[in-house]
Amino acid sequence: MNALTLFLPCAAGVEGFLADEVHAITGLTGHDLMTGRGGVMAKASWREAMRINLHSRLTQRVLVQLSVTDYRNENDLYRAASEVAWEIWFTPKQTFKIDITAQHSPLTSLNFAALKIKDAVADRFRAKRGERPNVDTTWPDVRIYAHLTPETATLYIDTSGEPLFKRGWRTDKGDAPLKETLAAAMIAASGWDATVPLYDPCCGSGTIPIEAAQIACGIAPGLQRRFGFEKLLPFQNHVWQGLIEEARDNEHEPTAPVFGSDVAFRMVDFAERNAERAGVSGVIEFRGGDALQRMPPSETPGVMLLNPPYGERIAAAGVAGRGRDNFQPGALSDARASSRAATPSHHRETAQTDDGGDFFAQLASHWKKNYSGWSAWMLTPDLKLPSKMRLKESRRVPMWNGPIECRLFRFDMIKGSLKRVAGDGTSSPAGTTGTDTSGTIAP
Repeated sequence: MNALTLFLPCAAGVEGFLADEVHAITGLTGHDLMTGRGGVMAKASWREAMRINLHSRLTQRVLVQLSVTDYRNENDLYRAASEVAWEIWFTPKQTFKIDITAQHSPLTSLNFAALKIKDAVADRFRAKRGERPNVDTTWPDVRIYAHLTPETATLYIDTSGEPLFKRGWRTDKGDAPLKETLAAAMIAASGWDATVPLYDPCCGSGTIPIEAAQIACGIAPGLQRRFGFEKLLPFQNHVWQGLIEEARDNEHEPTAPVFGSDVAFRMVDFAERNAERAGVSGVIEFRGGDALQRMPPSETPGVMLLNPPYGERIAAAGVAGRGRDNFQPGALSDARASSRAATPSHHRETAQTDDGGDFFAQLASHWKKNYSGWSAWMLTPDLKLPSKMRLKESRRVPMWNGPIECRLFRFDMIKGSLKRVAGDGTSSPAGTTGTDTSGTIAP
């Protein structure tokens, strides 16, 4: 178990940041750590696989690659799965499940392909151990993954179990909360190094501030959950307990303050309870309040990081013009819509315009006036956001929120009037260069 090939899937656009993270966790370099499309390949030991599960904030799973074979039909898949020594990974007393994905596969039915792989696994156990394991599609002990390209089939065994964005602390949440892995990717892309303040003025249930606070305290993200590798035969509890003790020994006092606020006080309550479960309740300062009225939470400039709501109408953070008491929850696509509906009428605010332009323009003006020296990073699928804010971004990083293609824009706050840029109809803050620097990760 000292020469495993691992595949670490992640959101598109995050691959480079994940490779840097795995290097920091394991020390792997060169051909032992390769960045690919949709993930990272690593040559690592079983111990390093467990360590990545415990410490990675960016990968979705840690998969052990077991075989790569050419195929043309379902019988080829059966043959490939039959040749894998499943008996060294689990026993026939345990349940298993087959998950299959494909890119331009010539096969007509992925369900039938998964059935053939399942039969091959079960038949090998019957031949080797005299009995077949059962399938459990809901809560299996073991998860087997198959990925099909037009010509090759790759088989993996999963060491994570539940996806790694499920840290174990987020019980209170909205309808469609930001995944912890994406929040961590935003932090990584921003370059925040836990030496300056971090503030999320639209924090919802607190995902970004909590991830940041754990980073500032050196808290491993996987300490509060169980993993799939605990049910696999190579698992040795004393080795795992050593990794946990090592992680706890590396925890420390926070190296930077973290702040969060939201116009919905119900979401602030959720965030505070989540932070308590995550072990950082004393590290983050949460407050309710309108993002257009909140003053900087720290005298020292820092980083603002937020994922504003998507939708035709914006009620993300409070007042945007004179739209008080015009709240329309049915028009929101944001996770916080339901919580806004329960907010008292004097806290119900909405954007003046259908595309939310007024809100973002006023937010930019508020930031320019009061947040001099801060950098603001905003994740949005709206490529026209800079023009709505009448600011010129200093950086844009392509990033995906599930199936939604987004950009993480950086705006540098410099106090002064908004000056019209000649010829392009946009505006940029006085004193900025107006240079558009592309991100380091290609879409």
